[in-house]
Amino acid sequence: MEDVLTVYSRPYDEDYPVVCMDEKPIQLFANARKGFRSKNGRTEYEDYEYIRNGTASIFLFTEPLNGWRYAYAEEHRTREDWARKIEWLLDTQYPSAKKVVLVMDNLNTHTIASLYQTFKPERALELASRLEIHFTPKHGSWLNIAEIELSALGRQCIGSQRIPDLEALNALLEPWHVDRNKKQRGVDWQFTTDDARVKLKRLYPIINI
Repeated sequence: MEDVLTVYSRPYDEDYPVVCMDEKPIQLFANARKGFRSKNGRTEYEDYEYIRNGTASIFLFTEPLNGWRYAYAEEHRTREDWARKIEWLLDTQYPSAKKVVLVMDNLNTHTIASLYQTFKPERALELASRLEIHFTPKHGSWLNIAEIELSALGRQCIGSQRIPDLEALNALLEPWHVDRNKKQRGVDWQFTTDDARVKLKRLYPIINI
């Protein structure tokens, strides 16, 4: 916990941007019958019958101090999916950064080993050398600022609507993050290590000296 909080206390540095990432599984549903347009412009359905169309996984990246976020859905959440997204992050989004400081939860796919299982050793090492990874603690996912963005995505973009397939999902995600990047400023994280030592004192071991 203190490791992540210390990372959040760093001043902005374009050579070492702090980026948070998280994933969100989502169920895809197709409508069993065509809907109709109501007077208020919403699509309504005569019943609640639907067809399960499998699942997808939303990968979300956000740089809190720069007010940037990006969301894209893949069919799976495998090691290769994660590795390909990291390659995109380093080569496309931050090609000039010396290192990307990456905060994420400790899933078994979120490892340097995933890079080696996806790319040739030379390429995997090249990517790994530009990462500085910090894991949120178990049961401490609230420390990941990407969770805040996923919560906003759920309210503002997905809601309770039925999304039939991956293409339709990504068609929703792109305008959401583009619009949010234009309107939303960076995240002002206030919770510090000193706060943790007071408010979460019960979590610290008792040392008798």
